[in-house]
Amino acid sequence: MRLARILATVATLTVLLPATTAVAAPSLAAYRSLPGTAWWTSPAGETVVAVDETVPTSRVAGLRKALRDRGQVVQEKGTLRRHIAGADPFFQAGGFRCLIGFNARAGSTYYFLTSRHCVGAVGSTVYADAAATVPLGVVTTVTPSYDTALIRYTNTTIAKPSAVNIYPGLAPISTFGTRAVGTRVTRSGPSGVRSGTVTALNVTVNYADGAVTGLIRTNICSQPGDSGGPLFAGTTGVGITSGGSGSCSTGGVSYYSPAARAGSAYGVGPY
Repeated sequence: MRLARILATVATLTVLLPATTAVAAPSLAAYRSLPGTAWWTSPAGETVVAVDETVPTSRVAGLRKALRDRGQVVQEKGTLRRHIAGADPFFQAGGFRCLIGFNARAGSTYYFLTSRHCVGAVGSTVYADAAATVPLGVVTTVTPSYDTALIRYTNTTIAKPSAVNIYPGLAPISTFGTRAVGTRVTRSGPSGVRSGTVTALNVTVNYADGAVTGLIRTNICSQPGDSGGPLFAGTTGVGITSGGSGSCSTGGVSYYSPAARAGSAYGVGPY
């Protein structure tokens, strides 16, 4: 009788083990660094992954399967990329240009915040003109994982208001702070002054050249020419433009590194 029971148990395991293996959910680990994706957690605790048009359909299908009932995949227009060029620009040698995000100060020393991918190595010079004849400042600190950089002004003749250019006029910035999902925000840049809402926080974006973490996602369109520029709400500086997908002609989304995090890390603030 005991032998019969043992044989019956083995037979049961032979049936159950393959079935258990078959329904095991695929791991998300293989997709976490997939270029063309952005990841965040919704207020309900659900994992949300945005995919741009460069992600193969087979990978999207695999990602959906891996998420199953634990999250969702959102399809975005265009290609997720960093944005380069500018208005109220600064330049690297060779004419490469970006936007100043926010002017800031530590004691009597003046700086500005911008995107790390907009500048060269620490110690390099940035310029006020495309011909690189008017030095503006020196790269002091860069943080690639957050896509932020701190530039110390060396030019003492150019005005440095603690404000954002809103074409025309200036909008004063008196503090750096955060905004919750659903909050209305505005960005300013060469493609115009546009407003929308914060749609996610603490987003990881996998650009083709590497990942950036802790970003703010908005439903505001952006495009080349906007990198480094400011996201703000009233007199509060909220974010520094990192990149986005889509465009302002077809619609899109944009991502920002928190200004408060950069200001705290670098020991600077508005004035």
